[in-house]
Amino acid sequence: MTSIFVKKTGLQPYAAVFEEMQQFTNSRTPETDDEIWVLQHLPVYTLGQAGDPEHVLNAGEIPVVQSDRGGQVTYHGPGQLIVYPLIDLRRYNLGVRSLVELLEDVVILLLGEFEIQAESRLDAPGVYVGGKKIAALGLRIRHSCSFHGLSLNIDMDLEPFTRINPCGYQGLEVTQISDFKNEVDIESVAVRLVELLLAAFDHKKSYGSAP
Repeated sequence: MTSIFVKKTGLQPYAAVFEEMQQFTNSRTPETDDEIWVLQHLPVYTLGQAGDPEHVLNAGEIPVVQSDRGGQVTYHGPGQLIVYPLIDLRRYNLGVRSLVELLEDVVILLLGEFEIQAESRLDAPGVYVGGKKIAALGLRIRHSCSFHGLSLNIDMDLEPFTRINPCGYQGLEVTQISDFKNEVDIESVAVRLVELLLAAFDHKKSYGSAP
């Protein structure tokens, strides 16, 4: 019987974590435990596998890294919570779309606990508050195993988002929890998000889900 191991690593450079995710996924066996990585990234713009560099308007001093996740360009930086679910989807009867919906639903549930009304969109993965994006999703599936994941804006400098077309959408505004709540503790948010995520995966494992 496998379980989900939660690994918290603090503030990390993107490229090193990206390489580690690939190595973990490539070396998995059917017996490998699933993992959820919880961290923050040093400032970086990341381009998805089919990302258009033209969506990076003015990177300035912030590095741009080519990734193999889905989606276009996004920004990661301190004060943003990163959650990478390294999950064997077969254990939970999950397909790609249902995994995206699970992650979105967990974030929406979490934000509801902060009395922030959020929603997902069928045409653009992620979570939105009043039309502004508060959480971005970008996944890659290899041999039915997921890597990459979600970023949730907690209490960060949002200015770097103005230098890109976030997720490839010109003029898309972003927001964060601290715009609605004072004195937000990112570690407390991380703990609660992981609790909700583990419960969601446990439910899928127990009862199954249509891909």
